[in-house]
Amino acid sequence: MIKRLRKAAASALALTLAFSSFGGMTVYADVTPNPVISRNCPAYSESNPATASAGNDEHYFSFWFGQSPDYLAYDLSQVPENERKQVLAVWYNTSSYDSIGNYISRNMEPSDYTIEVNSAPGGDFPENGWETVCTVEGNTLSSRQHLVNMEGYNWIRINISKADGEAGKQASINFDIHNASDGVFDSWIFFGDSITAGGMNNCYGTGFATYVNRIDERYFPVQENGGIGGITSTDGRNNIDRWLESYAGKYVSIAYGTNDAWGNQTGAERYYENTKYMIDAVLALGKIPVLPKIPYAAESGVNTYLDEYNNEIDRLYEEYGDKLVKGPDFYGIIKENPDYLSGDGVHPSSEGYEEMRRIWAETMYENVYKNDNIGEEICYGDVNIDGEVDMSDAVLIMQSLSNPDKYGINGTDETHITMQGLKNGDVSGNGDGITNNDALAIQKYKLNLIDSLPE
Repeated sequence: MIKRLRKAAASALALTLAFSSFGGMTVYADVTPNPVISRNCPAYSESNPATASAGNDEHYFSFWFGQSPDYLAYDLSQVPENERKQVLAVWYNTSSYDSIGNYISRNMEPSDYTIEVNSAPGGDFPENGWETVCTVEGNTLSSRQHLVNMEGYNWIRINISKADGEAGKQASINFDIHNASDGVFDSWIFFGDSITAGGMNNCYGTGFATYVNRIDERYFPVQENGGIGGITSTDGRNNIDRWLESYAGKYVSIAYGTNDAWGNQTGAERYYENTKYMIDAVLALGKIPVLPKIPYAAESGVNTYLDEYNNEIDRLYEEYGDKLVKGPDFYGIIKENPDYLSGDGVHPSSEGYEEMRRIWAETMYENVYKNDNIGEEICYGDVNIDGEVDMSDAVLIMQSLSNPDKYGINGTDETHITMQGLKNGDVSGNGDGITNNDALAIQKYKLNLIDSLPE
C-alpha cells in the first residue's frame, strides 16, 4: 500500500510539472449566470392580490393586473442572502417597445413608478418601512430593468402610480428578480423592427430565455424585446442613446434592415452608417453589440436589395472583429426554410417566429455562452483555482478521472472540481474540460496514470 501511494505521489508530482509547462494563457470564460430568484416566491398586491402570483410564475402569457396606484411586492426572505445582495429587477409589458413610429400601442404600461425595498422579516406583508431606491416618471418603454442593492433587505416591490400616463388606469406586467450579486453578465435587449417585435416577444410561445435555459439550466437570461414595427435603422440611430441610458444589461442586439431595404428607402451606405453609429454607442458604454443578418424575404421589394445590405453587415463583421458578436444568419436560414414566412413574404409566421427564438438561443449559446468575449488569465492545471499549480491540483485531476461520480463536476465530495476548475484542468487544451482524452495527453509525459490512481 505504501509503495502504491508513493507511486501515486511520484506520478502526481510529474503531472504537476507537466501542467506547469503550459504556463498562463488567456481563454474565454463562460458567462456568469444571473438566474431568476423570484420565481413563485410569495407575491402581494393591494387592489388585485389574486393575480399577484401571475407576475412571477414561469408563464409569461399570464400577468399581474393592478389598478394604479398599486404595487406588486415579493417576499425574498427565503432566498439565500448571498444570492440577493444585488439584484436586477425587471418588468415586462406587451406594448410596443417605445412610443415612436406608425404603430404605437400602449397597453397597461407602467409610466410612473418606484422600486422599493424593505428590511422587515418575511412572512407578513409590511405596511410600513418601504425605502425608495429608484423613481421613474414619464416612462414610454414596454420593459425596464433596474440594478438594486438589496443587502440587508428581504422585500422588493414595484409601486405604480400611473399607467399609460394616467392615474387610475390598469397596469399589467410580469416582474422578475435576478441574482446580480456578482455583477450583470446575462442580460439582453433586442432592438429592431417588426420582425424583432414578433420574434423576441417572451409571452407568445417559448421565449429566448426559456430556450437558453433548456440548453443549459444554469442560465435564465434577462430578455427585453426592443422591437418596434415599421421603423428603420435611422430611427434606431436617432433613439439608441436614449434607450441605452435606461438599460442596465450587457448584450445589445441591433437588427434593422428590412424596412431600410424595402424599396431601398435609405440606401445600403446609410444603413451601414446608422448601424455603425449604434455599434459604437453600445461599445462606448462597455456593453457588447450583437448583429444578425437581415432576414430573407420572398417579397421582391425587399429581396431585390438584401444582398447589398447584408454585404454591409459582412463589412461591419470584418471591421469590428471580436468586439462584435455575430447573430444568426437569418438570410440563409429563412431562404433554406421559406415555410417560416407568412403570406406577405416578409414577416415570419407564428411557427417561424418560434423557430427564430430557438435559433437565437442556440446561436448565442455557441457564440456567447460557450465563448464569452471577456477573456481572463488562467493557468491550465490550476484545478482548485488557488493561483498555483501544485500537488493538490494533480491529485484532484487524477481523482476526477478515476472516480468522476465522486470527484467530478457533479460530485458530492467537498473537494470536487468546480466548473472553472474543470476548464483549467483541460490538459489537452481542446476546451472540452477534463475527459478521458486528457489521460492520453498525460501519457505524453510518460505517466503510468491508471496504475497509480488512488481508489
